[in-house]
Amino acid sequence: MKPVLLEAQNLSRSFASRDGKSLVHAVNGVDLRVAAGTTMGIVGESGCGKSTLARLLLRLIEPSGGSIRFDGRDVLAMNGHELKALRRHMQFVHQDPFASLNPRMSVQAIISEPLDIHAIGTSTSRRQRVDELLSLVGMDRSAATKYPHEFSGGQRQRICIARAIAIEPKLVVLDEPVSALDVSIQAQILNLLNDLKARLGLTYVLISHDLSVVKYLCDQVAVMYLGKFVEQGPADDVLNKPLHPYTQALVSAVPDIATHTPRQRIILKGEPPNPEQLPSGCAFHPRCFKAVESCRTTTQQLRDVGTEKIACDQVPVQRTGRSNGVARRDSASSPAGRNSIESFLRR
Repeated sequence: MKPVLLEAQNLSRSFASRDGKSLVHAVNGVDLRVAAGTTMGIVGESGCGKSTLARLLLRLIEPSGGSIRFDGRDVLAMNGHELKALRRHMQFVHQDPFASLNPRMSVQAIISEPLDIHAIGTSTSRRQRVDELLSLVGMDRSAATKYPHEFSGGQRQRICIARAIAIEPKLVVLDEPVSALDVSIQAQILNLLNDLKARLGLTYVLISHDLSVVKYLCDQVAVMYLGKFVEQGPADDVLNKPLHPYTQALVSAVPDIATHTPRQRIILKGEPPNPEQLPSGCAFHPRCFKAVESCRTTTQQLRDVGTEKIACDQVPVQRTGRSNGVARRDSASSPAGRNSIESFLRR
């Protein structure tokens, strides 16, 4: 069994509303365990709290409550030199590769900046390291003298990845790393991420709303709704045989990869509730097609159902074994699957 690298317990973050009279519960009591050398995917609709959670895990913003442990150490107890040392082991790849690169800095300066901050190597060794990293992410070494505006979106994302792995981190948090790219470029970046994970022994936390990307990259998946996890477990189980009504609705929107045909869609009624005024009981009950009277009054807690954790009392304890036809990750990771990743991603 692989050791736990990153662990969060009852993690929460609230923000004051614009008028200052109420709180927006962006992340609301999240428990998360990420084993070393694996990829954890966090999925959900826009505005559910995924990106806020990513920033909490890296302590880029401070939580309102809960705890975070990285490699056995209390992250929230760190400050000063301890926190700076921790940054060497936790890196971030942003959604927009152009906005996250300083247009006034050359690629050489961008990639070597983490080495400069942590005083790793000499100026000569840093230049050599940048050349190695560019080669590792599939770019020519001549790119080091150029600037971000001279590259395509996919090339800029490769530069961002090179910068993230420059100081050999243990954990990389990927916030929608391919959503701004064309499908063919998405395939290249996903293959690159998989190769780097195997070669460097990286651990990923992937934030995404694209279930095809999550299915291809992730070992574990957590489904988020209004700041809470509603389903959590192995990627194959969660995406092949979703149990929570919200996950079932998400998966139904993805075409059947095997037959290239659409599934029977589950259309959720209404819009997500205002996070300033969360519904009583289960937060999903106003939109849920399986809701009963008790859902309006009983708060749903994650409980074990087979290999998963589900926050829904309407789900039986034993799995039904029903499959929803999402392609299996092991086939996508095979050589044949790698060659067909473009069709895997295509809607």
